[in-house]
Amino acid sequence: MCGIVGAIARENVVPVLLEGLLRLEYRGYDSAGIVVTNGGLHRLRTTERVAELAKLVSNDKTEGFAGIAHTRWATHGVPCERNAHPHFSGNEKKIAVVHNGIIENHETIRQDLQEAGFEFLSDTDTEVIGHLVSKHLATTHDLLDAVFLAVAELRGAYAIAVMDEEQPGRIIVARNGAPLLLGLGENGNYAASDASALLQVTRKMVYLEEGDVAELYHDRYRIRTCDATTKLNSEVTRPVRESDLTREAVELGPYAHFMQKEIFEQPVAVANTLEMVLNAQSISPRLFGSKAEEIFQKTSGILILACGTSYHAGLVAKYWLESISGLPCSVEIASEYRYREPIANPSTLVVGISQSGETADTLAALNYAKLLGHDHSLAICNVPESALIRQADLRFLTRAGPEIGVASTKAFTTQLAVLILLTSVFAKLRNKFPSELEQEMLIGLRHLPVSIQLALQIEPQIKEWARNFSQKRHALFLGRGIHYPIAMEGALKLKEISYIHAEAYAAGELKHGPLALVDKEMPVIAIAPNDVLLEKLKSNLQEVRARGGELYVIADADSNIKESEGVHIIRLAGYSGMFSPMLHTIPLQLLAYHVALQKGTDVDKPRNLAKAVTVE
Repeated sequence: MCGIVGAIARENVVPVLLEGLLRLEYRGYDSAGIVVTNGGLHRLRTTERVAELAKLVSNDKTEGFAGIAHTRWATHGVPCERNAHPHFSGNEKKIAVVHNGIIENHETIRQDLQEAGFEFLSDTDTEVIGHLVSKHLATTHDLLDAVFLAVAELRGAYAIAVMDEEQPGRIIVARNGAPLLLGLGENGNYAASDASALLQVTRKMVYLEEGDVAELYHDRYRIRTCDATTKLNSEVTRPVRESDLTREAVELGPYAHFMQKEIFEQPVAVANTLEMVLNAQSISPRLFGSKAEEIFQKTSGILILACGTSYHAGLVAKYWLESISGLPCSVEIASEYRYREPIANPSTLVVGISQSGETADTLAALNYAKLLGHDHSLAICNVPESALIRQADLRFLTRAGPEIGVASTKAFTTQLAVLILLTSVFAKLRNKFPSELEQEMLIGLRHLPVSIQLALQIEPQIKEWARNFSQKRHALFLGRGIHYPIAMEGALKLKEISYIHAEAYAAGELKHGPLALVDKEMPVIAIAPNDVLLEKLKSNLQEVRARGGELYVIADADSNIKESEGVHIIRLAGYSGMFSPMLHTIPLQLLAYHVALQKGTDVDKPRNLAKAVTVE
């Protein structure tokens, strides 16, 4: 959520700033703004989309050799122009600042600054940063020093960029708890909260670490950091990395929406994630790092910490880990785990799952688990330079490629691919995986991308279903066993982008409440694989039909459920055993997408939501 782009170059940077904001739209926002140095600080803001900001810039003929831009997702203060970034320091308009994150002690700082004579023009926590910089600049007379002193007073998560109209040839940026990186170009230097914003000008990136403060000039940069113990700061060097991303990877191509593109990229994304095992003769713990086997041998249980879609992946993994590897597993919503007092077991491996690797609650929960006494952690993530990857002892990159649509699709299936691998490794180490089963698993993994491609072929039937759903206000999703979390994920997808209220239930719970909701206006979506619970599920479906509910059933080819009035069936090609959850999620993703199309909602940027939830 929120996005920052900064640029300082030998040429007009406004096109770079606007293009960068467009690349960051997926993060979610409700206002946008830009400020450049042009005989002073010149600012434009809007509560519309970035395209509207671009029109304002064009009409105003705004140009400048240095500037910062921002998309805001409201936390403190309603979405309106006066709360939009960039913010100026008081009436003098000497300092401009943009900020991602939340300043937890902003109220105390605000009171102190008001008593010192600073005037606040917004309701945001961000404005205190600009005033603090102004306050310290009056004594230090150097912008870098002033920013360093200002951030030392802040508590919370932040990534900031600051400009001073009296020092137009430099930009200062800082990070703590929110992602920020530098881009090194031939004609200038840049900063952004995501590498995708800078691919237009460079692939050379420097990822700032916690406590780093950097100053950018058009031809050089330097980074200082604060030692947490001594509070002294010193100049540091961070490695320059070549980004694997390409401009093509973050462009739509022939697709109408990024979500559609990402749904259809899943066969390739899963194949890329499994690349190291597709041609292997065995499944090795070393897939998870050089120290993995030593750590896994000592592991007596698994604790999975995640949020949203990643939490649903963890719930599926619980079934796999316990039934296949015989390893106890608990799955916690990260935002809940970090605020209770669980009993820690040092030999329980903590697994953090996040698409972005910057999810604030997951990062905080992982730190909390370590403080409680858990010895080891594993990160499953899609972003190699993310905080989660750096924070964990072991790591596995999902290699899904950039996921721009807010509603996660390929990140989910690639997470499941990694989790079935993790299950296989533990099963092998715990002598529950004889060689014939290991070979069967490898064959299944090799065939998985093809199975996903086959599942995508049911899209025409899904489109027919979507026409019936578009006028509905509520929907109920049912699943049993390992497919209950898939029902949860399907309900989440539908509500995220179509704004239809959707709930998921374990089908056996129907008589314990949700059956009261069922009538002809409540469509019921059921996941019906041909497994040991199929007959139980059929009984649950009969309960729905007996009360006039209309059923939409996603079944295996041999599930032996007959289509009739009020019972609509889509059959997948065969039964895929333990891989079934990954295949049954495909129709649910397509259903959400096509219902949203029918309703005309903003598929890739649903209201009130953000892709990377970097604040609590």
